[in-house]
Amino acid sequence: MLRWVSLLALATVPVISLQPPWTTVFQRELVLLTCHGFHDYTTGKTKWYHEDPEYHRSMKEIPGNTLEVNNSGVYRCQVQDSPLSNPVNLIFTSASLILQAPLWVFEGDSVILRCRTKDKASLDNMTLYKNRKVLKTFSKDSDFYIRQASLRDNGEYHCVGSKGHSTSVSSNSITIQVQDLFPQPQLKASPSRPTEGSPVTLTCETQLPLQRPDSQLQFRFFKNEQALELGWSSSPEIQITAVRKEDPEYYQCQAGTVKSSIRKQSQKISITVPRVVASIQISTRPSLEWVFEGKELVLICLAYGVPGSLIFSWYRRAKEQTLEEMIQNSQEAEFKISTVRNSDAEEYYCTVSNGHCSFLSNKVTIDVKIPVSHPSLTIRTPKTVEGQIVTLFCEAKSGSSRILYQFFHKEKLLGSSSAPSGGGASFSFCLATEHSGNYHCTADNGFGPQTSEAVSISVMVPASRPVLTLRTPRAHAVVGDVVELHCEAERGSPPILYRFYRGGITLGSKSDPLGGGASFNLPLTTAHSGSYSCTADNNLGIQYSVAVSLRVTVPVSRPLLTLGAPQAVVGDLVELHCEVQRGSPPILYRFYHKNVTLGSISAPSGEGASFNRIVTPEHSGNYSCEAENVLGAQRSEVVPLNVTVPASRPVLTLRTPRAQAVVGDVVELHCEAERGSPPILYRFYHEDITLGNGSAPSGGGVSINLSLTVEHNGNYSCDADNGLGPQRSEVLTLHIRGLTGNSGPVAAGVTGGLLSLAGLAAVALLGYCGLARKAGKKSISEPIRSPPDFGTQEPTYHNLPASIEMQPVYCNVNPNGREIVYLEVQCVQKKKKHAATNIPGLLKDKDSSVIYAQVKAASTPTI
Repeated sequence: MLRWVSLLALATVPVISLQPPWTTVFQRELVLLTCHGFHDYTTGKTKWYHEDPEYHRSMKEIPGNTLEVNNSGVYRCQVQDSPLSNPVNLIFTSASLILQAPLWVFEGDSVILRCRTKDKASLDNMTLYKNRKVLKTFSKDSDFYIRQASLRDNGEYHCVGSKGHSTSVSSNSITIQVQDLFPQPQLKASPSRPTEGSPVTLTCETQLPLQRPDSQLQFRFFKNEQALELGWSSSPEIQITAVRKEDPEYYQCQAGTVKSSIRKQSQKISITVPRVVASIQISTRPSLEWVFEGKELVLICLAYGVPGSLIFSWYRRAKEQTLEEMIQNSQEAEFKISTVRNSDAEEYYCTVSNGHCSFLSNKVTIDVKIPVSHPSLTIRTPKTVEGQIVTLFCEAKSGSSRILYQFFHKEKLLGSSSAPSGGGASFSFCLATEHSGNYHCTADNGFGPQTSEAVSISVMVPASRPVLTLRTPRAHAVVGDVVELHCEAERGSPPILYRFYRGGITLGSKSDPLGGGASFNLPLTTAHSGSYSCTADNNLGIQYSVAVSLRVTVPVSRPLLTLGAPQAVVGDLVELHCEVQRGSPPILYRFYHKNVTLGSISAPSGEGASFNRIVTPEHSGNYSCEAENVLGAQRSEVVPLNVTVPASRPVLTLRTPRAQAVVGDVVELHCEAERGSPPILYRFYHEDITLGNGSAPSGGGVSINLSLTVEHNGNYSCDADNGLGPQRSEVLTLHIRGLTGNSGPVAAGVTGGLLSLAGLAAVALLGYCGLARKAGKKSISEPIRSPPDFGTQEPTYHNLPASIEMQPVYCNVNPNGREIVYLEVQCVQKKKKHAATNIPGLLKDKDSSVIYAQVKAASTPTI
């Protein structure tokens, strides 16, 4: 229900009216909502809020103040920045019978209650109920009229329709609450405590609701229950020209509608008139501080406590003079100067007379002010640099004091200063970067502010200490990379000149006109390692950056591995030295044997590294090394190492066919060193006389066979030599049984045995010489440079004819030290056991597998 509110509230809270005025309508009908509350809302927009029965909320903003709707729900409106209106609940129903009533009902309203049936619905009888009691019965759709609504019409209403005697339909219920058309008026007096003889205004205050904009009120005023004027007045105010002490104390007012009989009366109020002493004062409009040349000035003579009809006289006296001039004498309390001039700056006073007494006012002095001219703004500062104190000085060349100066930066007020005695004013502040821009000032002495021309300040900020950043394409700066040196000062007015240095030597410079720093690119070489810095200069002082170190890293080159010698002997200390030609330290060296890591050594200063080891036979093989720094690793080429094992002391073994050797037995002499790197050369000795030698290229031992004669009795030994020094075996003594007979056969036998050894050597030498003759076509008389190699074949006799008995023959071979020449190789078949003269005859035996060679001394060719 709408309550009466104050005039201010009504001016700010809008209300909604309906057309048609019903809150319940049938579906598919339209209702026009109008938002009231502001005089100029039709030129703006209205916001409409809607909450449907499902509590879904929406808002739309439309031009004007009307909205056509056909959906149920609660509606509110808002105009400009006003509060929301009171809610209006509309119901669009599909019922066959509804009761319609207006949204608002005020006392004295003519109200229609309408029972309506839906289209094509046919009901014979219609009954209207109030508070469940029959109010009226209709034959068909009809309206019920309330001529002048009052509180007795409050209640709940509904309709019931019937067809025949079996069917009845009930409508919706509507509650009617009749509201006050206007509240009881209140009577107010102004002033509430007037002086005797002064006027008083009585006001009868009340307010019609905005829902009734066409209603009108009229007013009457009473003094001691007697009407002050005849009839009603449309004005809510009445003035009592002069109240007196003896006047009655009680007043009252009445408000009523023009077209209805609604009347409401205020409470009584009393007006107290205190007795006062006469007082005459002068006031001015405008006040004395704002009297300007060319403007209007009104002087008002105020008389308090002087009863009766008054005559006002005005006087003027020039400053510092005693001569007075009456300038006005009338019943007017005001003296007006339409256009003030500088000559009006004099002293004024007034007198008041009621025919019996005259009263003198105070005196006022008029100072005519001159409007200020356009001021000029000047900036007083040695430099517009951040941190400097700048002074803004504003001065108007003309204008009456007192002048108020205000200082602005980009329309923002910085401060103000007053000049009581004329002249200019100053405003000082410390410059910061945000103080760049346009400045102006205003001068105002009450006639209106005057604005100066704009003056621009560009605050220069000294460059801050720059920061040097080295930007490399990877974590470590590498030779060949391009490093970017970026120098940037966080603060500083552009343009800024940046210079780049390495160890105090200028690399280059670059200007930054817009801010953001400058960069310098440098292709790196090994010489670019060092300390870098930069400077920033914007002509307000040079700023130096902190030095930044740059270490240019060089990748390691392929290392070189060197060994003390390609050959080493077991037990030797072998040094493996690995070194790179270039590469940034520290360098880590790793050593490998057959790709197995031996160890690693770090070289902090970048030199090479060595790895020592005492070698054993298994240390033979391929060696390599690896060099690594932060940029990666490089592997050396493979270097082989051959560890030689010295031949051990050989063991000589005599292998005889029986337990006691006898002349004629064939004895095998076998010499073998248990260890030693091949090839091993074995030599056999009889009583320290060399019997022969043989080589074992793959290791193992060597054997020779000996057909025993008497001369073979004695001590035997052998040695083994693989280039690291010969090793001699222990001596073995051979005792031959049966040393009888002449020496001729024995000698022949010894010679035959030796020839058997010589024969093997001869075969090898013949093969060697044959190859030599094919390669170099050497003469048979050429000396032989190296002894023949027996290889691993042991000189063993086998498959001899049964009729031939091989006899060892000893002879002096090359007794004179001359070179030996193998003249011929013959196959000898032995027919007689000890006949040396028959040896040539053996050559005729083609089946013999034994070959003997005759060894002759080479004759010296004649020249």
